[in-house]
Amino acid sequence: MTSLEQLSKVRIEDNVLRVTIATAENGSSLDDEGLEQGTHALAAVGDRIGSVLLVGDGPNFCAGGNVHAFASAPVRSEYVAGVARVLHGFVRALDAVNLPVIAGVQGWAAGAGMSLVCLADVALGGPGTKMRPAYPSIGFTPDGGISWTLPRIVGDARAREILLTDSVLSGDEAVRLGILSRLVGDDVIQDEAFRLARILAAGPTAPYSRTKSLLRASRSRTLTEQLDAEAASIAAAADSPAGREGVNAFVEKRRADFSFTKGTGA
Repeated sequence: MTSLEQLSKVRIEDNVLRVTIATAENGSSLDDEGLEQGTHALAAVGDRIGSVLLVGDGPNFCAGGNVHAFASAPVRSEYVAGVARVLHGFVRALDAVNLPVIAGVQGWAAGAGMSLVCLADVALGGPGTKMRPAYPSIGFTPDGGISWTLPRIVGDARAREILLTDSVLSGDEAVRLGILSRLVGDDVIQDEAFRLARILAAGPTAPYSRTKSLLRASRSRTLTEQLDAEAASIAAAADSPAGREGVNAFVEKRRADFSFTKGTGA
């Protein structure tokens, strides 16, 4: 099995797994190699990380699929199906990870790039950030899960409008709709995203994991079922190492130190 050290599009720094999903050398289009390496890394890292950071290398986060490659493929349907298979493998791995996922969204996030933004727990953009589904403009339908995630973020009616009219969203509008979490300076998007990823990676990993598990399970639960799950989860957290440290630190008026809980399932 390939070690993480041999992978060029992923790296671990300060307990943050950074995945490069697009590179400037291919026009900021979706990078299959980056996605495959990201999928491998998410399965392999285990307790070695505390958060995941999605970035694009260059002026854009991700401009979508490589349309020139689509056009030159001998059998376009087979080629596009292969691209979707790689993308969806990464989407499934990203959705399954019980760690904070942060996206640093500079420039354009179009097509699959916008789909990946919608999967992040926290997405930072800038005044120059723009988002666009981009599928209708080339006669395609959505992929990357955006037909599932976007309605849950902005509501069914607004999602239909955005996807069918191929809306271009400014950074401000994306924040207003809840697709982006907030805006920072265009020149510091990746720095701020990494800073946030580091902060979350140093936080209480087990509560983050349980919170994401609750959110994931809420997709198919009733409110009563979710309340029962929340009660059981918070009771277990209260007597966990992370819970004890957090409460003790609050009472003692000091900053909580969760480093000793890493990798313990606490």
